[in-house]
Amino acid sequence: MPVTMRDVAQRAGVSIRTVSRAINKQGEITEETRQRVLAAVEELGYRPSKVAQALVTHRTETIGFILGDIANPYFSEFARGVMDTAEAEGYNVFICNSDGKSDKEIRAAESLVDHGVDGIILFPDYASESKLKAFAEIYAPLVIVNRPFYHQKIGLVLTQIRQGAVLAVDYLVGKGHTAIAMIAGPGPIDQMQRAKGYRDVLVSHGLPVADEWILPGPAILEHGAKSTRHLLIKHPQVTAIFCYNDLIAMGAIQACKEMGRRVPDDCAIIGFDDIRFAAMADPPLTSVHVDIYSLGQQATCLLFNMLDNPDSSFPPVYADVKLVIRASA
Repeated sequence: MPVTMRDVAQRAGVSIRTVSRAINKQGEITEETRQRVLAAVEELGYRPSKVAQALVTHRTETIGFILGDIANPYFSEFARGVMDTAEAEGYNVFICNSDGKSDKEIRAAESLVDHGVDGIILFPDYASESKLKAFAEIYAPLVIVNRPFYHQKIGLVLTQIRQGAVLAVDYLVGKGHTAIAMIAGPGPIDQMQRAKGYRDVLVSHGLPVADEWILPGPAILEHGAKSTRHLLIKHPQVTAIFCYNDLIAMGAIQACKEMGRRVPDDCAIIGFDDIRFAAMADPPLTSVHVDIYSLGQQATCLLFNMLDNPDSSFPPVYADVKLVIRASA
């Protein structure tokens, strides 16, 4: 027979209500009584019902995390920051993969609500703004990562993405490159902070900004390789490529090798995020460094602050960037 709360109460010599208060960290009992109850819990091996606890505390001690691509090392490192921070607070994390699709993203959010999570961390798709606004009106707390999305009920954690792009492209200009292309990620170019930083640097140096030198697409190796082949065949004057992320940059390096273009002598490559594999690329990848693990920690801490202070508003949390120079540029 499973151990019940009544068994714990009998062993500790208290009422069932007192056991409930001790387990759910409620007041109105002395510390000595609380410790006696907890000792009985441990001795008997009692496991409180999460459903019953939620009815008392109005919390399930779970949070949801919706990411764009679970195969991307960036998200696994971010998820580790989320999970470690949540675990330290006694929380579990439900992870959902949206594949960067707005409809799948909203379905995942609604499913997490149905499962009673206490809050949600989300990397949104570019097409989901109106749906997210509607969702935020009926659900809180919600933390959005790396997308300027200003709403009084939403918490924001933002990497200084435009600044990172400025650092990368300015470095390439300083190395003497004048024909610099960009392999962009998903979504509209005019909404991308990376593209804004890229354009701003070229304009400030009086260098050409050619729309055909900016190629958007999925944030994967294959897009980097395919786009690099296209760029270097159609526009052989290009001598440097700034990439949306490190996976794209690694694909670009591979394409250069296949085409007989030496990196960085014939074509310099810079990535973004500085994932763990960046330093292991051949050649090692120059990249805009983001402390991805810390970003996950910050998003989770913000979510807990919003959960504990539902009537408060919180300013955006900004994460710094720096350029890590390696052999690819």
